[in-house]
Amino acid sequence: MLKVAILMGSDSDAEVMKQAWEVLAEFGVEADVRVLSAHRTPDETVAFAKSAKENDIGVIIAAAGGAAHLAGVIAAVTSVPVIGVPIMSKSTSGLDSLLSMVQMPKGIPVATVAIDGAKNAGLLALRILAVSDEEIYKKYEQFRLDQSNEVKQKDQKLRQKLGLES
Repeated sequence: MLKVAILMGSDSDAEVMKQAWEVLAEFGVEADVRVLSAHRTPDETVAFAKSAKENDIGVIIAAAGGAAHLAGVIAAVTSVPVIGVPIMSKSTSGLDSLLSMVQMPKGIPVATVAIDGAKNAGLLALRILAVSDEEIYKKYEQFRLDQSNEVKQKDQKLRQKLGLES
């Protein structure tokens, strides 16, 4: 089974990124979690990205704040899908990170989720892996069904509370 790499530019991003590795763990998918920086450890970052396929990594989730170059640098040197997670910043509330990720040049795509959207990054990684892994696909289908049933139950409970049920 392929793994998902979860990379972050700083250990201060770990609290947000924990959501990604928790959802992967729920599905039984191994996560390789690392702190790598596009600016402070560029050689290590590029080496990690270039060896991703050989290390059975099927998707890379890269989180960074500020200029947020981590996802783009990784996407530039590997064909493994990259999902960017912009991290909330004090100065611009994460907008700078979001724009850094979604404004990638043609030919270097980075799928990008919402600011601090690590859980959705994990879920998107699972969807990507599910294309070639029937076990993950079945688990994801069950996850979708469970979400749907939860909303239906909440709807019914609210309608009963408001006296709208006949």
